[in-house]
Amino acid sequence: MGTVRLTVGQALARFLAQQWTERDGVEQRLIAGCFGIFGHGNVAGFGQALVESAQRDPAELPYFQSRNEQAMVHTSVGYARMKDRLQTFACTTSIGPGATNLVTGAALATINRIPVLLLPGDIFATRVANPVLQELEDSRSYDVSVNDCLRPVSKYWDRINRAEQLVPAALAAMRVLTDPAETGAVTLALPQDVQAEAYDWPEEFLAKRIWHVARPVPEPAALDRAVALIRSARRPLIVAGGGVIYSGATQALAAFAEATGVPVGETQAGKGSLSWDHPCSVGAIGATGTTAANAVAAEADVVIGIGTRYSDFTTASRSLFANEDVRFVNVNVAAFDAAKHAATGLVADARTALEALSELLAGWQVDATYRQRTRELSDAWQGVVDTAYGAEHAPLPAQTEVIGAVNEAAGERGVVINAAGSMPGELHKLFRTRDPKQYHVEYGFSCMGYEIAAGLGVKMADPTRDVIVLVGDGSYLMLAQEIVTAVSEGVKLIIVLVQNQGFASIGSLSESVGAQRFGTSYRYRNPETGALDGDVLPVDLAANAASLGADVLRAGTIEELRTALTKAREARRTTLVHVETDPLAGAPSSDAWWDVPVAEVSALESTRKAREDYDTNKPSQRHYL
Repeated sequence: MGTVRLTVGQALARFLAQQWTERDGVEQRLIAGCFGIFGHGNVAGFGQALVESAQRDPAELPYFQSRNEQAMVHTSVGYARMKDRLQTFACTTSIGPGATNLVTGAALATINRIPVLLLPGDIFATRVANPVLQELEDSRSYDVSVNDCLRPVSKYWDRINRAEQLVPAALAAMRVLTDPAETGAVTLALPQDVQAEAYDWPEEFLAKRIWHVARPVPEPAALDRAVALIRSARRPLIVAGGGVIYSGATQALAAFAEATGVPVGETQAGKGSLSWDHPCSVGAIGATGTTAANAVAAEADVVIGIGTRYSDFTTASRSLFANEDVRFVNVNVAAFDAAKHAATGLVADARTALEALSELLAGWQVDATYRQRTRELSDAWQGVVDTAYGAEHAPLPAQTEVIGAVNEAAGERGVVINAAGSMPGELHKLFRTRDPKQYHVEYGFSCMGYEIAAGLGVKMADPTRDVIVLVGDGSYLMLAQEIVTAVSEGVKLIIVLVQNQGFASIGSLSESVGAQRFGTSYRYRNPETGALDGDVLPVDLAANAASLGADVLRAGTIEELRTALTKAREARRTTLVHVETDPLAGAPSSDAWWDVPVAEVSALESTRKAREDYDTNKPSQRHYL
């Protein structure tokens, strides 16, 4: 084949437009488009390439304008998660603050194992004009820029200092983006002079390229070991993680659970793996779990982890699985996760592993009394949910009632989105999910500000669903700007803004560790005491949302909230529903512990008491060997 003379920016744009994934015979574009904010570090290079692309064919590499660089990463993550990690977006920024704004989003993507391509501009490779605007000068090396802070939060990182370096770097980037075991944020730092440099590119580099996403099968000997261990179990438990959903293994999981009677608990990322009312579902597990799942976990002798990375919330800081003889079988595409807790590991795709296990365990079932007990525990928890949803708390409603109204409004397919504060814990244990894609809570990085931006990505990934963004006032104040993007793109979101005048989650945690809710309320500073305990601030976040282009509805009661949600679902534009709740209204306990160390010595009685509680729980924590 011949060559094509293009700039680095132009070649990269054409390359990205030709990248595809294939799984189970279905092909789709890997890079669905590009989010970007332009500055001197990318406007003349990759930005110019996007202009040419749009004029050649608007569908070649569609461009979307964002309002914040961190937010564009969150939008890409929301989209990619909805697409089972088979599609994502590229994000282009200038150098300097535009690039460093990517760091939080990159960390979130990598922690959650979600692919996103970051293309920050960089300082001159030739160094002819340095120090350039926004350059970080380092006396130890001229090869350092602010983009180096993206190294630890990227699964692959490279700087393209010469045009010809783009070929191997771009291919390596696509490899990581499409590898379920290695995926996360991928960064290609693009010096602004190199972006505009011309080179003769091989036509093969710019041709359509399909990245086949494999379904690794379990190694036979490992499979035999796993089957023997499961057959020996009297009280087995499945922990379903996000890998079940990304693999499209929910039907295989349901079939396995129905055939064997093994109960299924769900992590935050795995919630929705089974319908909430499935006979084998015991609901959310861990520090934010149900008492049903946690009671089963405490007695389990074999834990079958499928597509989970066993975060501290899942294991209740390694205190949840209390059986002295508990053993683990871990199914995961990543050997790193499959080996956790000294497990018998199956390094395999979740669906292929479940199908293989089902075949070899044909005819084996748990005891009928164990199956009946797990069902009774689950039914009892659903009574707790009913009580929380119908709390009739006054004068302000409880947050659990708001979640109940949102659960009702979501119906069979509506997606609820959340990430930080007290709502993820309450959603995890209470929300009744019927569809694998209905529950979208980012709890790997638990990033305040994720919600609205991610909601945009989720709606772009599946316009047929209602997307309900649940966001607290603290998280809203972190990153609300993408309301403007949703309005400009005509992407309709339903945003439920829960106003509780502060950081409710950390307020509760602060109280539990004896720190007396210090610094967690939005109040005037008291001139007499110097403390932030004066009157409530006169901040109107609903008015702020209206100023950003959203339609706004206000609800003072749960009935008014239900009415507002109905109107919001019928509306054609992004609509925000504002509701105020009581930050002190509690939620049902999970009866599980979370390790947040408390000061060993203190002048405060509240802290000393909290330390006593901590010392009581700490001995339950252990390594699983």
